[in-house]
Amino acid sequence: MNIGDSNERVIDVTGLRRRYGPSGGGRKSKKGSTDAFEAVRGIDFSVHRGELFALLGTNGAGKTSTLELLEGLAAPTGGTVRVLGHNPYTERAKVRPRVGAMLQEGGFPTELTVEETVRMWAGATTGARPVGEALASVGMTRRKDVRVKQLSGGERRRLDLATATLGRPEVLFLDEPTTGLDTEARHGTWELIRELREGGTTVVLTTHYLEEAEELADRLAIMHRGRIATSGTVSDVVATHPAQISFELPPGYTVGELPPLPALGVSGHETVGRTLRLQTTDLQGAATGVLLWARDKGIELRGLDARSASLEEAFLRIAKGLEDK
Repeated sequence: MNIGDSNERVIDVTGLRRRYGPSGGGRKSKKGSTDAFEAVRGIDFSVHRGELFALLGTNGAGKTSTLELLEGLAAPTGGTVRVLGHNPYTERAKVRPRVGAMLQEGGFPTELTVEETVRMWAGATTGARPVGEALASVGMTRRKDVRVKQLSGGERRRLDLATATLGRPEVLFLDEPTTGLDTEARHGTWELIRELREGGTTVVLTTHYLEEAEELADRLAIMHRGRIATSGTVSDVVATHPAQISFELPPGYTVGELPPLPALGVSGHETVGRTLRLQTTDLQGAATGVLLWARDKGIELRGLDARSASLEEAFLRIAKGLEDK
């Protein structure tokens, strides 16, 4: 995975805020709160040229609201955002020809065919590539004569992607690009995104599929309630969470009969029935200690499983920890 091809920052976000409703003094509810809702609550991040940056978070975390500010669809309530050195809202004419955007909903005219839709879009796109090439890139050539209203949800997402990449954008915003796609189509979309990035396109992606972020992202940020809870490379984020060793305790054995858990490098444990789960930041050392203990005792550890933390586990731990606060 290539982390940006240069140190040039093509996106800079500082103290970014987005509020829906009155900016102050709004009507108060019975509980004393105003009607205003702050979806983005002062975030900072940057994206380098040639990098794929993923925004993750639970529903309502502020991902799409952030993306709309980057795309210049709305003005921030506070803070600053720069895309390719310009304010994407007030200097839209300087930014728009150089970026592509795939929204959650494309809003295409339903009576047009797929080919007619892409041709119409190409007429409003600076430096658009050939329509046939755009359709082929997303596997829609055979569906070119089908009306938009007859497409499946997954096919509409492919059409969204075709129009978003028509102008060979320097920066591409993808909001949930593979929602509704089957496994084969999802992996095909990943390959197209990789090709775009390898060609120098900078990509900002929001997704609910953690596997997608783990597979594609150079760096990511996890949002929660309008703030960035953590950010970094996938390995950076995962490394802050423990690995796990699990096995079935043999009959007659308890946790207390293992070597002292701190000496094994175990930071926590839990039992579910006869299954023991150990958490550790030293997977190799802890696993070696457990296996040596089992060998010396002459016992078999059934259901033995040792694995590093995944992005999904890290995400769930972060989300749960923040909800508990």
